[in-house]
Amino acid sequence: MSTTQKSRVPKLDPKLKSKALPASKGSKPTLLHSKSLTNAGVAHAFTTRIDGATRVYLHDPDQRAGEFNLGWTKHDEEANVRANRAALLKTIDDEASERFTLVTIQQRHTPVIRIIRDYDQPFTTENGRAVLRGDALATNLPDLLLAIQTADCIPVLVYDPKRHVVAAFHAGWRGTLGRIVERGIGTLRLEYGSNPKDLIAAIGPGIGPESYSVGEEVRHEFESQFFYASELFTEVYNSDFIRNKYPMLFLTARAPGHSPIGPQLHLDLWKANHRQLLDAGLLEKNIDLLAEDTAVNTDRYFSHRREEGFTGRMMSVIGLKAVSAKKKTKRKK
Repeated sequence: MSTTQKSRVPKLDPKLKSKALPASKGSKPTLLHSKSLTNAGVAHAFTTRIDGATRVYLHDPDQRAGEFNLGWTKHDEEANVRANRAALLKTIDDEASERFTLVTIQQRHTPVIRIIRDYDQPFTTENGRAVLRGDALATNLPDLLLAIQTADCIPVLVYDPKRHVVAAFHAGWRGTLGRIVERGIGTLRLEYGSNPKDLIAAIGPGIGPESYSVGEEVRHEFESQFFYASELFTEVYNSDFIRNKYPMLFLTARAPGHSPIGPQLHLDLWKANHRQLLDAGLLEKNIDLLAEDTAVNTDRYFSHRREEGFTGRMMSVIGLKAVSAKKKTKRKK
């Protein structure tokens, strides 16, 4: 028997409270940070669309400030993207901006995880395009800033303070179905000896349950993989005063499921990835959910669905800083 809830607006699980620090503002790009990752001292950020060199995606062409597109989209000029990426590195850590190497990946909505084991492999082409393919990155090497690009999909950043390992995951519905986050934690255990109870994770801005309507075929896919799938879907009824007051006006002879009248099926990717982190062994207290819906806040975030594909890309980044010579000397003493 299905336990799918029926409501007008999906409500965020009270256990999944937002754990985001106030956005950093000013002349620099606006970034979001996880409280737990910040307290752990690891360099990381979730970008927004605010303040940058890009103008092609502006909702108001007369707007004075540009936007912070970090993807090589076909509509934006390469010079703008390069300028935005340089600004990101400088904003993450002014002193380390010249040291950090931005590592991106050709994302294909797969469960493929790429491990960065050495500095010698090429990370980008001459014109800055990603060489590696997959949807997750992990490393224990310092001065590499792992980056995932999104415009609705769910970004997940993970840090192991004991083994000094970082990872970044791109989880759309296909990646989530493929358990990319759960598999990724398993990869950290095998590759680095990470203990899931030591790991700190942050689920960044992405399309929320209120905005993400999907078809029945997606529910069937999830039901074939997760015993808790019914907890991830909600039937949402559009609130329409005229339809509610005069339902007879909107009767249709179409077969069930083919009429625009009726509930929409919504998927909660926040909860799905939060559940995968828990199932992988992470502690509830070590998981931050920023609970920022990209499709609702298009003045703040790029949204592929809300903006029908004509939009930029945000980045979620995480990296280890090299220990300075001074700190090494102090530790020896």
